[in-house]
Amino acid sequence: MIIAKNQKAVDTALAKIRQQDEKAKIGLVMTMGALHGGHMTLIAEAKKKCTHVICSIFVNPAQFNNPNDLATYPRTLESDLNLLEDHNCDLVYAPDVDTVYPKGEQPYHIDLEGLDEGMEGTFRPGHFKGVCMVVERFFEMTKPDYAYFGKKDYQQLAIVRKLTAIRQLPIEIIGVSIARAENGLAMSSRNQLLTDAEKEEARLISYALRQGLDFAIHNRSAEQIQEHILSHFEETQFEVEYVAIVHNDTLKPVDHVDDNTTVCIVVYCRTVRLLDNMQFADTLRP
Repeated sequence: MIIAKNQKAVDTALAKIRQQDEKAKIGLVMTMGALHGGHMTLIAEAKKKCTHVICSIFVNPAQFNNPNDLATYPRTLESDLNLLEDHNCDLVYAPDVDTVYPKGEQPYHIDLEGLDEGMEGTFRPGHFKGVCMVVERFFEMTKPDYAYFGKKDYQQLAIVRKLTAIRQLPIEIIGVSIARAENGLAMSSRNQLLTDAEKEEARLISYALRQGLDFAIHNRSAEQIQEHILSHFEETQFEVEYVAIVHNDTLKPVDHVDDNTTVCIVVYCRTVRLLDNMQFADTLRP
């Protein structure tokens, strides 16, 4: 496994790969480190279609609107590298901020046609501008054929696909299903900030979503499904930031659910922000 920390090292490694194999297919898995089993499912999926897999590790300051969230984000580079080597990653790119943004954070604009409105766009203003900046930058630096993103960040996945289409980039975006712990909790780097007891209690998030999907079999009202999901958090330690039921493609809120809708949720456990989602097709489609 090659470990690169600057652009010259990446360029050299990629040139050697393509020189040795003109038909090489490069897959990119973008991460902010603090790697876990969910990231390894992305690596495994990339291995299915690609001859070589790059994993980037970069905590992107441009996508944090909360300085405390940036400061407390877990950083575990040594264990990350060990995990990636165990899972046969070919190249790790772990640049510093000056490498990614050599001229600092420059003005950036992209019209995402409303995909960045609502949900994360409401509660984390400026977040998706930072996401698009760093994704476009890493696409430029690594020039992958495929890029793999987890479906846990459902809105982000839709936005990366829109970015790729708008910029007309020759990269196929692959969405990978949410990896879950045995108790149903969606795997996340932020889970490392939870105690073992909190991780067990946080299974309530996926349980509440599943109850919402089951409730929809008998009642398709989005408002009543939201209320049903929220009822599971009453008198608990969790604070729900939002429950949104949206169209799979437009991400616009819907009044009634069908098999083309998704429920997204954000819940706080103390100061730890946890995301999850489930699609109604899992229950409503025969």
